Amino acid sequence: MEDSNIGTHHELPSKWHQTFYTLWLGCFVTGMGYSMTMPFVSLFINELGNFSRFELNLYSGMAFAATFISQAIVSPYWGSLADRKGRKLMCMRASGVMACTIFITGLSVNVWMIIGMRFLQGAFSGYINNSIALMAGETPHSKSGWVMSAMTTAGVTGNLIGPLLGGALSGAWGYRIPFFITGGLMFGVFIATSFLVKEKFTPIKKENMKPMQALMGQIDNRQLIVVMFITTMLVQSSVMSINPIVSLYVKEMMHDTGNIAFVAGIVAATPGLGNLVAASKVGHTMDRIGPKKVLTTGLIVAAVLFIPMTLTNSPWMLAFWRFLLGFANAALMPAAQTILTLEVPTEAFGRIFSYNQSFHAGSVLGALLGSTISGLFSYSAVFAITGCTLLLDFLLVYLTQHRAKTIN
Repeated sequence: MEDSNIGTHHELPSKWHQTFYTLWLGCFVTGMGYSMTMPFVSLFINELGNFSRFELNLYSGMAFAATFISQAIVSPYWGSLADRKGRKLMCMRASGVMACTIFITGLSVNVWMIIGMRFLQGAFSGYINNSIALMAGETPHSKSGWVMSAMTTAGVTGNLIGPLLGGALSGAWGYRIPFFITGGLMFGVFIATSFLVKEKFTPIKKENMKPMQALMGQIDNRQLIVVMFITTMLVQSSVMSINPIVSLYVKEMMHDTGNIAFVAGIVAATPGLGNLVAASKVGHTMDRIGPKKVLTTGLIVAAVLFIPMTLTNSPWMLAFWRFLLGFANAALMPAAQTILTLEVPTEAFGRIFSYNQSFHAGSVLGALLGSTISGLFSYSAVFAITGCTLLLDFLLVYLTQHRAKTIN
């Protein structure tokens, strides 16, 4: 009989804190590096040529989408490799390549170089995804909600600080400097992960791995897993439909006067602040009442909050409503990831979380949709359509849960 522990994690070690804090810090730097550079890519691109409004919106969307296109294509391969070789190796791979690609992006001389580096970065990405999968396997189910929220909070905290730091650096020294700094920080993450992360993992040969069909057969509510994949896609789409055009929207509302980069950084950061404030409470609430109730509540609140964002014409009111949106966001991805953690066999974590990562391709849809709609119509129209998308996801999740209760 095969060893049931092959390819899985052992019991939670007594000295797991070093690994947790190292991965938390790595996720924090990854989130900060992303948000320190990406909100200003559209402004960076604008400096590299004379583009029309539509061209600028389109190229900005492509720059955002490139990472997620390659990510969606390659993630299943990395997930299979993670289940065989462990998640630490995947974190090292992601942080090492990010250090190089982000630094090189800062050297870009045209928009296609930016898009190309973003595509390459996506093909080797996955630090946060693999960190979460690693900790999911190390954590007792009774603590899953808190740990998933804590890991997500790491990236969110970075996303909060990043735009403020990136806006200040860009305003003072130009849009290239944040890319150089982020590249250096990611190299530090690579070193820390290599030496400080300890993973209790027994490698498994490829021929001994159970096929996904057999693993999915062990899951009682397979439809719920599929809906979580779709939720990941739609939530990512809702986020990325806004991100590429936030700085341009702020620029329009400020009539192209004042410190646009700094104000855009504040507007980009406010959801992260709201998320950070709510994350711990949401995590403990998930452990108490379950992630499914938290997810449905978060979706309906987020959908409603997009109504006033559609109507505002002030960057500061937009920042306020996005701050409240952060409270709702704290209940979205962590809840979906917690549901996957509780419903999926441990030996399939790598593949399931990587398949879930593939559904981050919703970011492609969101980025291109947001850029296209804003180019053809208006920036406020993007917020209206995004709210409708989250409302549709709420209905899908609610109906799936109701059907499962009826069957049981």
